[in-house]
Amino acid sequence: MTILAACAPVPCALNSAHLPDLATDSQGLHWRGVLAAVDLGSNSFRLELAQIREGRYQRIAYLKEMVRLGGGLDARGRLTPLATQRGLACLARFRQRLGGLPAMQLRAVATQTLREAGNRDEFLARAAEALGYPIEVISGREEARLIYAGVSRIEPAAHPRLVIDIGGRSTEIILGRNLKPQLAESFQIGSVSLSERYFADGRCTEHRFRQAQINAEAVLEESVQAFRQERWDEALGSSGTASAVSQILLQSGRGDGAITQDGLRWLRKQWVAADALQSLELPGLLAERRAVLPGGLAILGAVMNEFGIDEIRPTRAALRQGVIFDLHQRIQVRREKDGHSWQDETVGDLQRRFQCDRAHASRVQQLAQHLFGQIAPDASAVLQQELVWAARLHEIGMSISHHDHHRHSAYLLAHIDAPGFSQSQQRRLADLVLGQRGGLRKVEAVLGDAGRAAQILALRLAVLFCHARNELGAFRPGLVCQQDTVVLRLDRAWAAEYPRSMHLLREEVANWSRASHLTLELQER
Repeated sequence: MTILAACAPVPCALNSAHLPDLATDSQGLHWRGVLAAVDLGSNSFRLELAQIREGRYQRIAYLKEMVRLGGGLDARGRLTPLATQRGLACLARFRQRLGGLPAMQLRAVATQTLREAGNRDEFLARAAEALGYPIEVISGREEARLIYAGVSRIEPAAHPRLVIDIGGRSTEIILGRNLKPQLAESFQIGSVSLSERYFADGRCTEHRFRQAQINAEAVLEESVQAFRQERWDEALGSSGTASAVSQILLQSGRGDGAITQDGLRWLRKQWVAADALQSLELPGLLAERRAVLPGGLAILGAVMNEFGIDEIRPTRAALRQGVIFDLHQRIQVRREKDGHSWQDETVGDLQRRFQCDRAHASRVQQLAQHLFGQIAPDASAVLQQELVWAARLHEIGMSISHHDHHRHSAYLLAHIDAPGFSQSQQRRLADLVLGQRGGLRKVEAVLGDAGRAAQILALRLAVLFCHARNELGAFRPGLVCQQDTVVLRLDRAWAAEYPRSMHLLREEVANWSRASHLTLELQER
């Protein structure tokens, strides 16, 4: 099913100025100020186009298709060809709607199904080609943070709130106040996965509902204290399941749309009374929701029981709005001289958490930026920024062990919860810090990309020159690129004064001589 709607402005209490006009070419004039979010969910794929101007969120268009990607995982946890084709066809249709939109004005994110699919990299490569834009897989906690970003800005409030988002294969729960999420968790249980397990044959019984709810309660139980009732004043339900249940209750005359225990009990009785899911008819129940809503009802019951919730009020905000607000902030940070993003805040938090030598990291960062600018003067802002973050975090593994600390750093960056970063971004940073020292075979796959190879070379040289952890003063080595060879030019007097550094540089030349994509040469003058 496809839904396309142009909507009136949605009020939002923001203090920021309107988004700068971005698209400036003659073909992209109609995209000025427009931001897009693509949400590759486990049940539906969604595309939202919006503008943020003078503190107001204005939806321009909304496109939704029920893809059921989460229902297309086989016994080995791999996406089936049929599910893959459904996803690619949907993204191709999205691409038609997005013709000409500059890449910096769109962010596409994938959630739980692609977090767990064994063949996700193969699918993502084809999906990015079909959509025409890169796609990021985000962690569960990052998904939760973005959901709260949308809810807290579309429906601002000063009191503490609990936000619940039941998706196809995961459930996100966030405790926050104002614009700040205080606690965000993601649980690997969703309406699709639970429905497949307990209601796959299309029949619902009270016993099956009880078993499904017990399953959900067992998953949620470990977080009961963290989200206990006295910590929040209001519970909100975001996204498909909460919206669907709210509409059914409202159109059936069972209240004002708020989700209550009585409402859930009534709904469960309707499902149990039906001979089969496909024969169930209720006001507001969409046909494509019949098969997956029983699992969602069980999760809603579990959430309300475990966290002592009397009422869940539906909210029209969801992940896609959070993605657009986050994208808006990223664009502003790039345009402001002293801009500070979620990622920058996360990097600082990680430095403090792992007790990094921040002065040393700063020296490495500055030198790496200088060297990278000579190797790849036309590199994208993304590559430049990733190098900065990698340099600032290249020694977080020291907190585990000095020996092979680059491997520990890479592992931490690949697996830690890092607000603001997608899983693919974290893997790129992990590859960078893994390649900061030692042989190059471990990052050989990355070296096939010229930009990534230049990042690794710049970081390795910066780490090498700063290895004594001393101030470098005005010293800035010069690099000259000659096709696939980078020439490092050094003053003979400097080389004579620093024999240990020269020894390390000769070893570095040998390392790159064994690499197939780039060569490093030394030149003393």
